[in-house]
Amino acid sequence: MKLSVSTLAGRRVTGVALAALVLGGGAVGCSKGGAEESPALTPAAAVAKAAKKTQDITSLRYRMTGKVPGEGRVSGEAAMSMKPLAMSMKMTAEDQATDGPVEIRLVNNAMYIGAGAQAAKEMDGKSWIKFDMSALGADKELNADQFGGGQADKNPATESTFLTGSKDVKKVGTETVEGVKTTHYKGTVPLDALRKSLKSQDKTTREQREKALEQYTKMGIDAITMDMWIDGDDHTKQFRMRGTADKGPLDMTITFLDYNKPVTVTAPPAKDTVDLAEMMKGAQQG
Repeated sequence: MKLSVSTLAGRRVTGVALAALVLGGGAVGCSKGGAEESPALTPAAAVAKAAKKTQDITSLRYRMTGKVPGEGRVSGEAAMSMKPLAMSMKMTAEDQATDGPVEIRLVNNAMYIGAGAQAAKEMDGKSWIKFDMSALGADKELNADQFGGGQADKNPATESTFLTGSKDVKKVGTETVEGVKTTHYKGTVPLDALRKSLKSQDKTTREQREKALEQYTKMGIDAITMDMWIDGDDHTKQFRMRGTADKGPLDMTITFLDYNKPVTVTAPPAKDTVDLAEMMKGAQQG
């Protein structure tokens, strides 16, 4: 092989790795009801009710589009199940010269990245790179975050709940999203205030939100402007997050297509896969 596997992986994921942070995204719903909330339900209460619904999510499929700081425009679609944990995602960095969409799969505690046709020429015709998530995490010199995998094991029910930390949530109006009637809410979420509010949450919720908040802190974002579209069944159908980071604007919109439906993710054929752990072991022995 002419190039190291890790170099190829880094090149392949550049432009979409940061976009994977939206895997910490929000609740999802496919409503059969109308958009209007109860007359007695305030905007803050409506948002809190939708956040509570995230606890019932077992799987989801969603579309994402927007801008990532330092990388430009990205778009993609993903499907994920929580138990057992599995994920399949295809992402395109529209402002980057890449070899087509990046495909990432997470299954059986291993992450697979589609290396693309160009990289396959450098890897004896193999087009997938396998990363053992536990092995990568144990190696201080090499970790999943380098390859965009740091977000791959996150529950996508976390970030839409951030709007509950806003003190200025207001109802914008009613709108139709993907054929579903929704109520549109908007608010500003200061990350410091949201972080302090986590003290009152249970341990699991607190750890999930702290992990998601860390990504925004690393990007240099102090506050997020958030829009949320909630359907008649009190599920979030769509949400948008905007903020100013050190390397430019963040502006991502997540639209949920369905949820709690079977999601099946399979590993690529072994004959088409390069195992990074085995490659590194061989190099060390050599």
